[in-house]
Amino acid sequence: MIRIFALTQAGAGLGNHIKELLLAQGSNEEVSFELKPVPFAETVQTAFTNQDRLILICATGIAVRTLAPVLVDKYTDPAVLVLDEEGEFVIPLLSGHEGGANEWGRQVSDLLNAQLAITTAQAYLQPVYTVGMGCERGCSQEHLLEFLNECLANKGLTIKDVVSINSIDIKADEQGLIELAHTLGKSFQTYSAPILAGVNDQLINPSQYVYDTVGVYGVAESAALWAAQQATGNSAQLIQAKLKTQKATCAIARAYPPGTGSIGGHD
Repeated sequence: MIRIFALTQAGAGLGNHIKELLLAQGSNEEVSFELKPVPFAETVQTAFTNQDRLILICATGIAVRTLAPVLVDKYTDPAVLVLDEEGEFVIPLLSGHEGGANEWGRQVSDLLNAQLAITTAQAYLQPVYTVGMGCERGCSQEHLLEFLNECLANKGLTIKDVVSINSIDIKADEQGLIELAHTLGKSFQTYSAPILAGVNDQLINPSQYVYDTVGVYGVAESAALWAAQQATGNSAQLIQAKLKTQKATCAIARAYPPGTGSIGGHD
């Protein structure tokens, strides 16, 4: 979900305008706008903790002080943009690379014809994004597609950014995943549990239950990480830890081609 907050009447017009633009663009996420909710800090912090993407129309200092108590790390915090009341500048404040705030900021600045102010280090070349998915037997393509689009939207990505869909080898004949990849024009790759075990130390949500069931501590996260590493020959990182529905799991990894990547700096 995208939550837009403003503190002043001057910012309210901009907030409503952004909401209308995002909805008109066909956003896959629910979009809401609130003017100075009471209590402000607690409302914004709750939205952030719930993994909602935030657009804050206020001073950067206010945004930083409001969110500081609930920050975790750049791999799990949702994307946050800060805008001035006139809508002249869009600042990706948190999770610029990992959370997709930089790319989301570009999209919002284009909608507003505003100036994008990116402060994180930039990559020389475009990163490679891979998706890892697991599902119960017989899960439909429709369910998987809706879930995948939601996961990508959380990070400001679309299916065009993804190079492959990946899973464990016991899912090699899973029709829903096969049909999903075919429909989207993406390769579908599966890997054995011993191979996926090679990225165990990089998992964000390892599960003993999953290990006892299929021999790997996480299907979606492991498959996404391994595929990104294989696609680039470089180390990968999760930008979306495992999300799940009652029927499926999904994770997104990113890697840069050799000799590229973030040049120092942090989100």
